[in-house]
Amino acid sequence: MSDYKFGSENGRSKKIEVKPEHETHHVSFDLGKKNSVEFSDKAKNHNKDHRSTPIGNKQKKKNKKSFLKIPNKVWNLLEWLTTSAIIFLVFFVAINFASYRALFDAKVEQISGQANNNPYTEQQIEKVRRSAPDQQKPLPIVHQQTTAQKQIPDLNLSVLPPDDRVIIPRINKNVPIVRVSTEKLIQRDWTGLEEQIQDALRHGVVHFPGTALPGQSGNVVVTGHSSYFPWDPGRFKDVFALLHQVSIGDEVVVYHNQQEYKYLVYDKKVVSPDQVEVLTQKGEERLTLITCTPVGTDINRLIVLARPV
Repeated sequence: MSDYKFGSENGRSKKIEVKPEHETHHVSFDLGKKNSVEFSDKAKNHNKDHRSTPIGNKQKKKNKKSFLKIPNKVWNLLEWLTTSAIIFLVFFVAINFASYRALFDAKVEQISGQANNNPYTEQQIEKVRRSAPDQQKPLPIVHQQTTAQKQIPDLNLSVLPPDDRVIIPRINKNVPIVRVSTEKLIQRDWTGLEEQIQDALRHGVVHFPGTALPGQSGNVVVTGHSSYFPWDPGRFKDVFALLHQVSIGDEVVVYHNQQEYKYLVYDKKVVSPDQVEVLTQKGEERLTLITCTPVGTDINRLIVLARPV
């Protein structure tokens, strides 16, 4: 607190000092004939702040309100876009849940190192082991029929599937190949052909009508889903979801009419849907695997090309 002392002597003005507590500096004003007052710098600054603050705050608030009019509109737009994006993302993942779960499981197995050989690979390893020169000893001659019946030698026989199939060891897929009639293709009924292919894709992957068959010169074209609607009754909606993991040099095996045909992958590429030259029959004998990419969309086509071994 400051001590204020006012007074006069014999009608003359008297200089009066105001000395604030805990303050060493003070300012003195001589008011002439009237009493003079001394007060500290601190009190002076305090009064000056009180005089200027109300007008400045009002101006700042007014400028702030006018400035926030346009950003509020932008903020509302961003909020709407963000909400719409989240809803779309949830809906998209729900529709393609099976495909993305396969991608997630494959990535987890790859990171953890828990990926095991698929049955086909194990069968090939066993076949190589059995085909190696083996010192198989002749069975002993026995006279009892019951004992002879128990003597079964190792048989190096290949068991081939009765239907057409494609086996891709890299992604652990062993899938039936469904053939579609060429009638709609000859009639140029593209809508009917598409309906036939979509129906056949419920039962496996599809050999594209009009393309070569395994063992023939030309291009063997096989197409399959990477993702499809979850309410569709088919069991092969995500059969090619992992096709992008196939690498150059990987083996692909096709069974046709109980004959085995082996291919080695030599190229991978992404093309637009209108690049139909991937179906051409010109050029060397080859196998072409096709699916939609990115997974869950039909924006582009993933093409995997393989040569016969």
